[in-house]
This record gives sequence, C-alpha cells and structure tokens, in this order.
Amino acid sequence: MYEKKIPKSFACGMAIIMEIIGGKWKSYMVYLINKGVRRPSELQRAMPSASRRVLDLQLRELEFHGIIKRVIYHELPPKVEYYLTDFGASLLPVVDAMDKWGEAYQGEFEALMKKKEEPVAL
Repeated sequence: MYEKKIPKSFACGMAIIMEIIGGKWKSYMVYLINKGVRRPSELQRAMPSASRRVLDLQLRELEFHGIIKRVIYHELPPKVEYYLTDFGASLLPVVDAMDKWGEAYQGEFEALMKKKEEPVAL
C-alpha cells in the first residue's frame, strides 16, 4: 500500500471512514460485492472506466482493513472471489444511505451535468 510522507490524523470518525472507503471505487465495490458481484473480472465489467490496477489496489486496501475477504479456490484454472466480512457488512447502512441519496439527487445532478456541457455564451 502507498504510504504518504505526511502522517494522517485519525482524530475523528469521518477521517477513519474516508480512509477505509474514501477511494474512488471502494464504496461502489462494497455495494457490488454485497449484490453478488464477487469475481475480479465481474467487478471490472461492472466498472469499465476503472483500471484493473486501481481495482486491485483498492480491493487489497479493503481486504487490509477487514471489510472484505478474498477466497482463493485451488482448482484449474484458479478462481478468486471476494466476500464482505461481518465488519464489512456493518458498512452497508452507510453505503445504502449513499445509494439512496444519489438516487434522490439524480435528476438535479443530470441537469447540472447537461448545463456544464453547454457552450458558454460570451
């Protein structure tokens, strides 16, 4: 895992949760794994704009923090699947709240994105 030169302060709960699920794809990965998307190739297909390297790094960070566990099946060809731990399942209310907020804000967000794409009149 990448270590920054300036040490982070974890003096509040927001700093801790941002460390754990603050990556660009982490909360979405927790959401997908909970919905049954377990294999790395399935996660890649569900998030095509994320590079495989970034997904691997963020999966390893979630595993390090105890949110997910990686199960390696010793067969040919080898198979890897990810599952939420009990600790990871405790994040589901937070992830569900994020999903509900996003759904409620979707119309306004799409209007803002459409407005952003319009050329600016001088």
